[in-house]
Amino acid sequence: MAMLWKFMRVAKYSKTALSPKVKVRGIPTHSRHSSSKSVPSDFAASAPCSNAVELLGKSYPQDDYSNVTEKILSKVGKNLHNRKHHPLWLIKEQVKEHFYKHYLGRRGTPLFSVYDGLSPVVTVQQNFDSLLIPQNHASRRKEDNYYLNRDHMLRAHTSAHQWDLIHSGLDAFLAVGDVYRRDTIDNTHYPVFHQMEGVRLFSCHELFSSIKDGEGLQLFEQGHRTAHKQECHTMEAVRLVEFNLKQVLTKLMTHIFGDGLQVRWVDCCFPFTHPSFEMEINFQGEWMEVLGCGVMEQQLVNSAGAQDKIGWAFGLGLERLAMILYDIPDIRLFWSEDERFLKQFMGPHIWQKIKFQPLSRYPPLINDISFWLPSETYSQNDFYDLVRTIGGDLIEKVVLLDEFAHPKTKKVSHCYRIIYRHPERTLTQDEVHRIHQAIEESAVRELGVEGRF
Repeated sequence: MAMLWKFMRVAKYSKTALSPKVKVRGIPTHSRHSSSKSVPSDFAASAPCSNAVELLGKSYPQDDYSNVTEKILSKVGKNLHNRKHHPLWLIKEQVKEHFYKHYLGRRGTPLFSVYDGLSPVVTVQQNFDSLLIPQNHASRRKEDNYYLNRDHMLRAHTSAHQWDLIHSGLDAFLAVGDVYRRDTIDNTHYPVFHQMEGVRLFSCHELFSSIKDGEGLQLFEQGHRTAHKQECHTMEAVRLVEFNLKQVLTKLMTHIFGDGLQVRWVDCCFPFTHPSFEMEINFQGEWMEVLGCGVMEQQLVNSAGAQDKIGWAFGLGLERLAMILYDIPDIRLFWSEDERFLKQFMGPHIWQKIKFQPLSRYPPLINDISFWLPSETYSQNDFYDLVRTIGGDLIEKVVLLDEFAHPKTKKVSHCYRIIYRHPERTLTQDEVHRIHQAIEESAVRELGVEGRF
């Protein structure tokens, strides 16, 4: 969602250069995609030389910002949200059907168009600048994103397409896709996940036509920015946009999870959008935040060519919704090829009630790793990404157990606990030992740490 870097709370890199032999499945890039058909992943890409990577038919020279790994590149083009009968596809189709059915245009056709095949490779301008995110904002850090180079990256949110779609003349749309973010390692976080972006813009007539004596109301004014509205918005316009957004999301959530769902709204003043909200929903007595949403920054709307309109935007995480709806306990399972997992979601219709039946629970193997941090800048996300690159989906969780500062040398030591567990079979201590040893050696070589192994 525009200007909200704190997305849904469901909801690093290896410095080794990409191999010239890296193979990546990809999807063609389309600037406009007005249907929900999946874009096929029908060709492989490879890096033509050691200092460039070819991805989705284009070559990207690497520089000091390049930090995307082969492990992450192997996920590009998988398009789980377009894989029929996959739980992420089911969630996407349910949301689509809801919007197609309940929001119609003048001629009875769906008001919202759906874009689920847009390329995950975007420019830094699309991912940050078009959303008015400042140059010095923490969300731009290499520690948190996957950069192909200084100018191109794997999108960190579906908001990266917001400006382009508005600029193309769209007033109401949903954008769905895989997004990439360097993050912690546990059962609800994965470096690749899926988001759905929703945007709706209103003209003065559309917003006020159903309001008694609304002919004299205006969208804009020359006022002051407050915690409740932007300086250019009238309070009447803001309140109506808020009300419409709350209605849309409440109806969507109750449609997916049932009428007994309890919904509440929490005001959250983010840096760029006022007012903005986080929606929380109640499951069995526990509140879970699943959405970030708010009134769009007017400067963004204006720059995209819709100066006479005001609007809202929301973003939701498909994994979070699917984990709650189907009771899926581990985010890694979405990437499973195990038929015991996939067959559970094959049914006659998208609304079939499904409760995930756990696969055999294989025992975890636990190993700790300790090292002194280098004197230069160290990022935990660098270590997490290194662990994921080497261990892949065998890594269930990584926890920082202890942080110790030596009283004399002032050197800082970290101790991490790495939990290994294969989702489909029992791991042996020998194979885990080899992986763990590779992590230790790579941490020393790539991150400059001093091992305490």
